[in-house]
Amino acid sequence: MNVWIAIAVTAVSCYAVKLAGLLVPVGALERPLVKRMAALLPVALLAALTAQQAFADGRTLVLDAKAVGLAAAAVALLLRVPFLVVIAAAVVVTAGVRALTG
Repeated sequence: MNVWIAIAVTAVSCYAVKLAGLLVPVGALERPLVKRMAALLPVALLAALTAQQAFADGRTLVLDAKAVGLAAAAVALLLRVPFLVVIAAAVVVTAGVRALTG
C-alpha cells in the first residue's frame, strides 16, 4: 500500500472518530458512569502503557534497568517529592544501573 494512501485513510478515520464524538447527545455524556469512565480511563491507559514499556520486550517479561528506574520513581512519588525530582531520580537510577551492568 502506498504510504500516502495510508496517511489519507488515517486522516479520514481520525476525522470520523472526532465527528462521532461530537454527535453523541449531551444527555449521554452527563451520566455518572460515563463521567467516571472518562476520568479513570486515561489513567488506566497510561499505567498500562508504562507497564508494557517498562516490563515487556515483545512477548517476554524483562526486569532490567527500566524496572529499577520505575521503582525509584515510585519511591520518590511515595515520598511526595516534586515531579521533576521524581523524573530525575528515575533517570539517574536507570543510568546508574545501566552503567553498572553494562
